[in-house]
Parts: sequence; structure tokens; C-alpha cells
Amino acid sequence: MAKPEKPKPEKPLEGGNMTPVSRAGDQVFREAGPWTPTIQRLLAHLRDQGLEWVPEPQGWTKDGREALSYLKGKVPTYPLSDWVYDDAVLIQSARWLRELHDTTADYSDPEATWRGVPRQPHEVICHNDFAPYNMVFRDHELIGVIDWDFAAPGPRLWDLAYLAYRIAPLMRPENPDAPTISIDLGARLTTLLDAYGSDATVPELLAAIVARLEELASFTHTHGRARKNEKLLEDAENYRQDAAYLAVLLR
Repeated sequence: MAKPEKPKPEKPLEGGNMTPVSRAGDQVFREAGPWTPTIQRLLAHLRDQGLEWVPEPQGWTKDGREALSYLKGKVPTYPLSDWVYDDAVLIQSARWLRELHDTTADYSDPEATWRGVPRQPHEVICHNDFAPYNMVFRDHELIGVIDWDFAAPGPRLWDLAYLAYRIAPLMRPENPDAPTISIDLGARLTTLLDAYGSDATVPELLAAIVARLEELASFTHTHGRARKNEKLLEDAENYRQDAAYLAVLLR
């Protein structure tokens, strides 16, 4: 008689500032909350619609944590490698964000409990953290997007603004996350808008980024103080200063 397989040991994964994340074999486990059933239904819908680059929802563990499929690859961390800023990554990420938005334009979940804040107009379901540090790469090719806990209804431009902030990127030069390589920001913003298929202008995108960063600074500061997390407090100050820096460009 074959012996039952021993449970695979769990290993903590990097990231997870808001929710601890670990991995065992081909599964990822993260702390569940009232929003988890909503996110599991959303991911199931996305995969049913052919978005294979999102994790597969796999229910709950015996101790009540959320279970997801593990997307095997590399998740970049700051400081980002130069290849993350390749035009191919910029274009693919914008196209995938458009795919997500189009797939959820008519999505409805009457029982939804969102962890993220729903925003008007409810055009689509926003990922709300569509950024390189939540992207999975294999041989420098984008193969998946993770960390869906804060997904919630909102406007397309709200989601696109944060992607632009991180992938263009639109940070003040003093931000420790800012790239050291030379980048043509005007050209990258135009490429991003074209790849997404947005009819927004660059000034409209910049205004959305400022609003997005101001809200994010407040949110991150509140959570940083509650958790006594210095890294979150530093992030909040970076968002605030970047918002002020970009606001000057709009004058």
C-alpha cells in the first residue's frame, strides 16, 4: 500500500505588505477575509473568459486561508532591472489591463464584498495594483499578474493611471524606486495609451495619476500607522511627494 504523500513545506513569499503569503508546491496560500469569496469568484470568471494569466482560485485550506495556483516565474522587486522597462513589457501590460477591463465591463456579483474601495463610475473591475511588483515573468516575458485582493469596481482610467505611474514610470527623480536609465516619458505614455486603446489625453492621464497617488498616500499612511510599519509609512510619503511633483507639471 502506497504511503500518503507528506504535505509540502510552506515557504514565505516576498511582498504581501497587507496580507502574509506563502507557497507550498504549486499552491499559494494567503490570509482570507470577508472579501475572499468575491475575489475567488472574480478569478474564476476571468479564467472562464480565457484569461489564463490570472491565478486559478482553489478554495480554502483547512485552517481557513485562501488557496491559489502558483504562477511559476520571477516577480521583480525594486530596484527594478532595466529589462522591466522594455517597450514589450509596457505594451503587453497595457493590453492585458485592457483585456481585464473589457472582460469585466458587464461583470456583476450581487453578493460581492470588496476589500478595495469601489469608485464611480463603475465601468469595470479594477485590479488596483497592476504594477511590475505584481507581475510574473519568465525569460523576461510577462506570463501572469498576481495579488488581486484589492480588486474592486471603478473607472478604467483609475487603473491605467497607476500602471502608468509604475511602468512609464512617472516618479520624481529622488524617489528611490525611480529608474536610473534614460527614458523618453512622453513617448512611453503615448505608447501606453495606444496599447491600451484609451482615448484619454496625456494631461488627463497625469491628472488621474495625481488623484490616485494622493488617495494612495492617505490609505498607505493610515495602514502604516495602524500596523506600525515603517516601510508603509515611507511608501506613503513617497506617494505624497510624487503627487506633488506631478501636480506641478500640470500647472
